[in-house]
Amino acid sequence: MGSTAHPIEGGYRLARPARKKHLTDPQATQLLLRLLEIPGGSGDETRVAEFLRKSLTAAGAPAKSIRTDQAHRRSPLGGEVGNLVLRLPGTMRAPRRMLSAHMDTVPICVGTRPVQRGRRIVAAQRTHALGGDDRAGVAVLLTTALAILKHRLPHPPLTFLWTVQEEAGLHGARHASLSHLGKPRLAFNYDGGSASRLTLGATGGYRMAIEVLGRASHAGAHPEQGVSAIAIAALATADLVEQGWHGLVEKRGKVGTSNIGAIEGGAATNVVCDRVTLRAEARSHDRAFRERIVREIRKAFANAAKQVRSSSGERGKVNIEGRLDYEAFCLPKDNPSVVAAAAAIAAEGREVDYTIANGGLDANWLTARGIPTVSLGCGQNNIHTVDEWLDLVEFHRARRIALRLATGE
Repeated sequence: MGSTAHPIEGGYRLARPARKKHLTDPQATQLLLRLLEIPGGSGDETRVAEFLRKSLTAAGAPAKSIRTDQAHRRSPLGGEVGNLVLRLPGTMRAPRRMLSAHMDTVPICVGTRPVQRGRRIVAAQRTHALGGDDRAGVAVLLTTALAILKHRLPHPPLTFLWTVQEEAGLHGARHASLSHLGKPRLAFNYDGGSASRLTLGATGGYRMAIEVLGRASHAGAHPEQGVSAIAIAALATADLVEQGWHGLVEKRGKVGTSNIGAIEGGAATNVVCDRVTLRAEARSHDRAFRERIVREIRKAFANAAKQVRSSSGERGKVNIEGRLDYEAFCLPKDNPSVVAAAAAIAAEGREVDYTIANGGLDANWLTARGIPTVSLGCGQNNIHTVDEWLDLVEFHRARRIALRLATGE
């Protein structure tokens, strides 16, 4: 990616024509394709991290400027590697800026073969999703860092953060070592959507593991002696649906969602099932309303356990363990990160699309941990499905916006 450079105090800057050529260089597309084809589900990000490390050191990043933390050791998933961090000292006096993206993909993306078809990148196999969420974000950060390193562009102090295990519960961001990040004052997270999308906030999410315990008996000879855990789970779920506490939840001007997304139990049709496990979640931008949804789920299962009895009067039991996945947040439009991101989008001739996400983002935990973070898109569409595709025009626009943010233009 050759270019013309003019020396200035504190570093080099690209001449305008060369800068434009660099930002549309097809080599960036090839790098994106290489990243998309690297397998790396949640907890299995080692190959992605090594690709990033080798690319950065080849471009001149000092080995001591690249570090990994121990986030995976604090995650309930374990995993192979922690977050990857590149820290660069500034060539100008200014607050530190951070760009972030997550390395992992959902399982349906593992093994994908990306192909370019015009302005789109898609998966060659109809059985796989592409993984643009979030390898496109990973590529935006990498190409930005490579441009700065190779062309010695002037910039404020910078941190590049590639996180692990975002798709499995934001564990990388939640457990990131803050001492590695260098106290950034402005932070920009690259994830889903168009390059002009500016996500100011996101919902909060609570996850629940539900265990229903009944009593086994022979379903043909003495079904009345059993307590069906399946019946208890079914009654609780039906009650939640009937009362409007499952799916889209709208009550007295408050809005949230809940879902029972997985259920396991039973071994044979001739045995009254004595144990069922379920996994559920509740979300809302309103913390108090989300907590209300959680209480309603707990109440529905407790009531259902009272309804199902054996002939001798035995009842089942319900054990529920829950944890906060991420807290809701919303940045004001005058937040410095929001202002800077909006200006960078506008400089590309685009109208800013302010939005609030109904899913969790690394920005949830980064913001909660004292680094107010805005999220931007880089061309992903139909993520987590076999119909996923990446818009290359939007991807390259996102790269230009990222370079503006990283260099403080």
